[in-house]
Amino acid sequence: MKKLILIALFLGSGLVGFSQGKLIKTGEIPGYVTLKCDFHTHTVFSDGEVWPAFRVREAIQDGLDVLAITDHLEYQPRKKYIKGDDNSAFAVAKKYAERNDLILIRGTEITRKMPPGHFNALFLPDSITFEDTTFFTVIEKAVGEGAFIQWNHPGWVKQQPDGIARMQDIHRKLIQNRWLHGIEIFNDVTFYPGVMEWCLDHQLAMTGNTDIHGTTAEVISSTGDSHRSMTLVFARARNEKELKEALFLGRTLVWYGDTLAGNRVFAKPFVRSCLTRTGPLYEDFTYSYFRIENLSDIPYYLTDGENPDAPDRIVLPARSYRIIRIKKEADQTLTYTVSNVKTGTLERLKIEL
Repeated sequence: MKKLILIALFLGSGLVGFSQGKLIKTGEIPGYVTLKCDFHTHTVFSDGEVWPAFRVREAIQDGLDVLAITDHLEYQPRKKYIKGDDNSAFAVAKKYAERNDLILIRGTEITRKMPPGHFNALFLPDSITFEDTTFFTVIEKAVGEGAFIQWNHPGWVKQQPDGIARMQDIHRKLIQNRWLHGIEIFNDVTFYPGVMEWCLDHQLAMTGNTDIHGTTAEVISSTGDSHRSMTLVFARARNEKELKEALFLGRTLVWYGDTLAGNRVFAKPFVRSCLTRTGPLYEDFTYSYFRIENLSDIPYYLTDGENPDAPDRIVLPARSYRIIRIKKEADQTLTYTVSNVKTGTLERLKIEL
């Protein structure tokens, strides 16, 4: 009986305090660790549908390293039912995150009509309050406290009915004042064409986040994707300080669906770390045979092969390989366009294997 009671207590404590995490294998860039992040989520402390501890457990089960809870600063429709302040969601989630090795970021969503739209302030100190809520005052105060400012869903149809993101004078002023540090090129299930170029032109970080209000399981079920959308951040170490530095320096890629998007400077070494070529494994009278392997959980679609004596197209699902052949007397170089890796709205990554 005592043994059964101890087992029950052990299992119960595990359910209360710890979650089983999903391991996602991505690429790496030499000198950095890849952190899987979501910088835009909501809980019942604004207009989300779940308790903060659930949001943390969900992130762990989805394989994240970093989660930001960014409840709305101005819009809190459940306030009469749920007591607390702007720091309550973080306070509830923090202990659970620490027990499960998740980096939890304190943030808030500054919620305005367009222009300027919605902005997340990330890495806020716990003591910050916003008595004066005029837009530029809030932004200036957050930046003064070291916050990273992210422009959220710039082409959101509720604010831009045609779904086209437009940079207006107020956004240019933010950039001029160095009060804007990143923009969501992807939000929920939507990619915003043209925003990548804004980020490249103004040295801003590209981010992609769920903006989840319900559960990520519902979104993944509806889209058929294998994972939640996320921002991949290349930090010198797995901690908040290095994460913050990497974000401010724009060392990011965005992974949504089967697509990677971001600056070519980061995309090229990242993708090359995922793909290997070995061989020749063997040869016959005419051909040499090689193994092309994808070591990651991100699929890659290699198209427009430039070697006429090798396959024109190679599809590499997550953690898979293909055996290909090249004529023995031909050039052995393999150059492909990676059709699911965007380095610009209309530009795709080109790599050599």
